[in-house]
Amino acid sequence: MKIVEARKAAARWVGQNVSREADFLGAYFSGSTVGLPEEADLPVSSDVDLIIVTDLEEPPAKPGKFHVDQVLLEVTYLSWNQLSSAETVLSDYHLAGSFRTDTIIADPTGRLRQLQAEVASRFTEKPWVLRRCKHALDRIERGLRSIDPDAPRQDQILGWLFPTGITTHVLLTAALRNPTVRLRYLAAREVLEAYGHSEVYAKLLQLLGCEELTAAQTLSHLEALALTFDMAAARAVTPFPFRSDITPGARPVAIDGSRELIQNGRHQEAVFWITATFARCHKILAADAPELGEQLAPDFLALLSDLGVSSMAALLRRADEVHRYLPRLMRIAQAIMDANPDITQPGSP
Repeated sequence: MKIVEARKAAARWVGQNVSREADFLGAYFSGSTVGLPEEADLPVSSDVDLIIVTDLEEPPAKPGKFHVDQVLLEVTYLSWNQLSSAETVLSDYHLAGSFRTDTIIADPTGRLRQLQAEVASRFTEKPWVLRRCKHALDRIERGLRSIDPDAPRQDQILGWLFPTGITTHVLLTAALRNPTVRLRYLAAREVLEAYGHSEVYAKLLQLLGCEELTAAQTLSHLEALALTFDMAAARAVTPFPFRSDITPGARPVAIDGSRELIQNGRHQEAVFWITATFARCHKILAADAPELGEQLAPDFLALLSDLGVSSMAALLRRADEVHRYLPRLMRIAQAIMDANPDITQPGSP
């Protein structure tokens, strides 16, 4: 399916399902498809991210992933309070990218399009790029500090994994690239190669623990994950925020997408999402099928052992390594900004 057809399906869903709600303020596209041309093919392993803006102070729970006209949508609600000014959006490395170009689907009040124009005109200004890099850096520091030694193992792993993965977002933000979720390491590798910092990538992999992981090992862990995924998807009842990521409909993203990376010689780039999905599956199993979770735990533990985070002490040491690397990471981000011809100074044409 072409991107243009996927976007039309998403727009129809908005018009038919949410546009008449009293608190509806608009909708726009986000995520990895934003920068793709209309005639590009939508990868089978990709979804279309859709943001619904509401007037409610507390937005509804995230509906997550579901199929509409053979398109896998991922829908998130956002309060207008989170888009209160151009400066607020320009400072947020997750929000700003969607407003760099016009991705708006519906805008009944005209406020979204006005905001988009203001953000787009200043998106590439260096002070705002730097502020967004620091926002990502702050997310890493706060996340690593919040790891709970008394939490279940899967929560400890998620508490370390996602802040560690944001190291890629610092670099992507500096390069004015989309801070993608599943493919963040692949995108960071491309940025580092483009700006002459290829040697940094090995450090990112080392912090994740997969620098020496082989393709065969990664494929073995993926096969184990596939079994765990199917078991968790079949038993999921508890409404976790990520629950729609662990469903039969989302399997092409979590399992087939990782397999595609491995087959294309990018097995290390698959490790982040394999680990995240493994941990999320075990959160579901712990809540909804604990005996099955215990039976499947050895496969999860085998992955953690290969990553070097099989104990709490080892995980905290790795978290400390990430924290100590942040000044160096920020210097690399600064060098990318300095070399990026698209980054401008305030007031420049």
